[in-house]
Amino acid sequence: QVQLEESGGGLVQSGGSLRLSCAASGIVFSMYVMAWYRQAPGKQRELVALINGDGGVTNYTDSVKGRFAISRDNAQNTVYLQMNSLEPDDTAVYYCKASRLRIGAVPPADYWGQGTQVTVSS
Repeated sequence: QVQLEESGGGLVQSGGSLRLSCAASGIVFSMYVMAWYRQAPGKQRELVALINGDGGVTNYTDSVKGRFAISRDNAQNTVYLQMNSLEPDDTAVYYCKASRLRIGAVPPADYWGQGTQVTVSS
């Protein structure tokens, strides 16, 4: 059974920092691209950052570049999102996602965590 469990959310003042963690189980973690998404009230879920299997490639949405950093520890089956200089517009539920492409006859797979709330006060 695949599980992605996020933690680290909370309430922080504008300019503050938080570190989100997503612990994965039930998958061969290094084979998955890991990503963080967020969804604010009344808005669509958006991709925040992603990292490839060996951690060598990362990508960020423009609004978080220079403030957020995604990383992973394949030995601990965990992906992180370090969030600095937080702004009220960063307020959202943050979700962890694991994605794997098709491997031969094995179909692609996507898994989501349950989300963790991040609230940034002004």
